[in-house]
Amino acid sequence: MAPKVVSSEEWLAARRRLHSQEQAEFAARQAVNSARQQLPMREIDQGYVFEGPDGKVSLLDLFEGKRQLITYHFMYDPQWDEGCKQCSFIADNIGDLSHLKALDTSLVLVSRAPYDRIAPFKERMGWTVPWVSSHGTRFNYDFHVTLDEAVAPVEYDYMDKAALEQDGRWFTEGEAGGMSVFWREDDDTVYHTYSAYAEGIDVLHGTLLYADMTPLGRRDDLGRSWLRHHDRYAPAEV
Repeated sequence: MAPKVVSSEEWLAARRRLHSQEQAEFAARQAVNSARQQLPMREIDQGYVFEGPDGKVSLLDLFEGKRQLITYHFMYDPQWDEGCKQCSFIADNIGDLSHLKALDTSLVLVSRAPYDRIAPFKERMGWTVPWVSSHGTRFNYDFHVTLDEAVAPVEYDYMDKAALEQDGRWFTEGEAGGMSVFWREDDDTVYHTYSAYAEGIDVLHGTLLYADMTPLGRRDDLGRSWLRHHDRYAPAEV
C-alpha cells in the first residue's frame, strides 16, 4: 500500500519526527558497536586446516597478513548441488574487499562442502571473494553452524537444543548461517572475538537495508518467496 499524500508542510513535519528517531537509532547502534569492540576474546587452540584453490591452508593463512579476519559461515552441505540461496544473497552484497583490507581486515567464506563442489558454484555465481572448505574438520561444529548432536552439543544463536525447540524458529540439525571474527597477535596467536547468527547478521543484507528506505520495504508480506540465486531470476523479475 502506498503512503498517504499530504502537503509539503505536513511531509516536512513528519520527516523531522522520523529524523529524531533515526538519530536515536544511530546513537544506540554506536553504543552496541562500542560494546562489541570491547568484548573479551578467547584463544583458538585448534589447528584448523581448510582446503582452498591452492590446497591446504590454516586459519592463520586466511588472515593474509592482516590483523583481523571475518569468516562468513556459508551454508553448503557436502551433499548439496549448490550453496544456500540466503547465503548467496549475502555473498552478492559483499563489496570490493580492498576497503576492508585498508582497515587491516580480511574476509573469507567458509563452507563444509568439499572444495571441488564450492569451486564450480563460485564460478557460476561470478564471485571473487576468497572461499575455503572446512570439510572433515570440527570448524563448523565448534562455531555452531553445523548442528549434529552426534558430533557436538547443539547450539545456535546462543540457545541450546531445548531453548531452540521452545523458541520454534530454528531447526536443531543441519547447516546454519552466521559469521565469526578473529584477531591475530604479533606472535601469530589467533583469538576468537565475536560470532553472530540469525538476526545478528541482518547488517550483512545490504540489499534489504536499501529496501528499508523505500515505501514497500522488505516485502515481509512475501516472506522470502521472491528470493532466487541471482542467475535464476526470470527476465521479467529483473
